[in-house]
Amino acid sequence: MNNFVYDIPTKVYFGKNQIENNLGKELASFGKNVLLVYGGGSIKKTGLYDKVIKELKKENLKVTELSGIAPNPRVDSVREGGRICKEKSIDVILAVGGGSVIDAAKFMGAAAYYEGDAWDLSTRKADIKKCLPIVTVLTLSATGSEMDCGGVISNPETKDKLGRMERPMLPSVSFLDPENTFTVSKYQTACGAADILSHLFEVYFDMSKGFYMLDCFMEGLMKTVIKFTPIALKDPENYEARANLMWASSWAINGFINGGRNIEWSCHPIEHEVSAIYDITHGLGLAVITPRWMRYCLDDSTEDKFCQFGINVFDIDKSLPKKEIAEESIKRLESFLFETIGLDSDFKALNIDENTIKIMAKKACGGKHINGFKKLYAEDIEKILKNCL
Repeated sequence: MNNFVYDIPTKVYFGKNQIENNLGKELASFGKNVLLVYGGGSIKKTGLYDKVIKELKKENLKVTELSGIAPNPRVDSVREGGRICKEKSIDVILAVGGGSVIDAAKFMGAAAYYEGDAWDLSTRKADIKKCLPIVTVLTLSATGSEMDCGGVISNPETKDKLGRMERPMLPSVSFLDPENTFTVSKYQTACGAADILSHLFEVYFDMSKGFYMLDCFMEGLMKTVIKFTPIALKDPENYEARANLMWASSWAINGFINGGRNIEWSCHPIEHEVSAIYDITHGLGLAVITPRWMRYCLDDSTEDKFCQFGINVFDIDKSLPKKEIAEESIKRLESFLFETIGLDSDFKALNIDENTIKIMAKKACGGKHINGFKKLYAEDIEKILKNCL
């Protein structure tokens, strides 16, 4: 492993009914003015909204609401949230929802300290040195945004979807109650699983040596997702399945698995360009792209890593020829994504055609290249995307 500093001070309340007698007190420790951010209103249908408001009232907190945060959160929501934070002298932001809501809340918290256009925070035109405290109540296991300092924001006007990680945006407190994911649809549960796996793959598939312990940890998380996603799809209120998926989601991207690696991710920047234009669900885009990326990267130099993956995650017979194990590992992943959990297997099903592939490929690598598991230039990414059709 390389030298690194690991410091994730997010306080996590994990388990049933943890918001009771805890949420209000945690929020009150930051001040009295709360901005409550949530999505399309599903938290009202499930009763979670009422539970949250009840806890806030116990501490006599002053609440301003901002709803309607969309999947692939838009910069317009960030702009509005930043404006409210300034106008209402907000002390803390409470994000109740999945990764989209939490990502938007993070950039709202940063926008509260910035006088320019909030989009500057995504394009890195502006520094992010301060952010309002972020408290989260998670409702979807997928992005891990509840325990990391990153977020991704879309700009429909420019057709851009940009991610950024800055320490000030790390949530201060996160409430993770698996029961809040019982009502998540089969589709979103499956997309969330693909997202978790992709976070692991982006780090796991790396040519660096000396990461045995962390590789084992990642393999365990992968097996957890593969084991419990089908159970959650069949029995949505299976607490053990939902709990394992929720905790795996957090640990897949909170920085622990990096071990000081200087990693440039591959599938995420490619998928961001697809969903920036077509507004597809992030996890679904990753599910389609990842096996094609794997096949494109598989050669003699990377074969050993795919063998390790296949043997340790899918229990493929290690006595088989290496090439056969490597190829079978990708087939097993495809079977899981497209058959076991039922996600669409290609871009045709998503109404994505060849016309935009060249521009998406060029933007994905920033006009240069992605220095990931294998170095990818625009022409490489173009071939990967064409293989997704």
